[in-house]
Amino acid sequence: MPTLCTLNLNGIRAAEKRGFSRWLKRTNPDYLCMQELRAWPEQVTPALASPAGYNTRWINAHKKGYAGVALYTKDAVDAYRVGSGLSWGDEEARVLRGDWEEHSIVSLYIPSGSSGEQRQAKKFEYLEHIADFLKPLARSKRPVAVCGDFNIAHTEIDIHAPKRNAKNSGFLPEERAWLTALLKQGWVDIVRQFHPDEVGLYSWWSNRGRAREKDLGWRLDYVLMNKAFAERATAAWIEKKAGLSDHAPVWVEFD
Repeated sequence: MPTLCTLNLNGIRAAEKRGFSRWLKRTNPDYLCMQELRAWPEQVTPALASPAGYNTRWINAHKKGYAGVALYTKDAVDAYRVGSGLSWGDEEARVLRGDWEEHSIVSLYIPSGSSGEQRQAKKFEYLEHIADFLKPLARSKRPVAVCGDFNIAHTEIDIHAPKRNAKNSGFLPEERAWLTALLKQGWVDIVRQFHPDEVGLYSWWSNRGRAREKDLGWRLDYVLMNKAFAERATAAWIEKKAGLSDHAPVWVEFD
């Protein structure tokens, strides 16, 4: 069955040093959505920018060494759609959509607000915008998957210390309410569909305090599918031991 994977690389060059190309060959996803490339294609080897057997498309932020998303897909893409229409968000290269005859897949990188109040305000602006952008896709009869780093842990079982983090960006009540409202558009959180009450389904760990070793994580990375796509999903999981970045790959298998 085809597999769909999403991964925040925290820099593709850093991920390559940790074995990204070997991982890609071993796991062999049919569709791979990547976020936070932090590089341009010409800054990496051709084999990394366009691996054998894959069609690849990168979009890069105007600011060097920052953000950027990509799609690596075995099936040739009929059309790409770049951006979401918010000027500063598109300058940061946060949305890339691929369209095929049977479905569409979006690689999405929502901003973090952890650097301060000004950036948190920009994050809220982006959340409002992207919800409007995604709404018609949720209702589409065409299968659509939105994959990426949302920089939000949704519920208390999606974070290791919910009470202690209640005032921290990524687990603010307003952010969690936004994600609840987004799901009500018609999106299905596929990992939760298959693991509704499972704790410890984290996809990101701080580099501080041996968080990864202790598995003190947050679930920030999601595959959301509209109803037309979700009914085709057969399994979903998080590959916690990939070790490619501070994020883990999130996988979905579908028929």
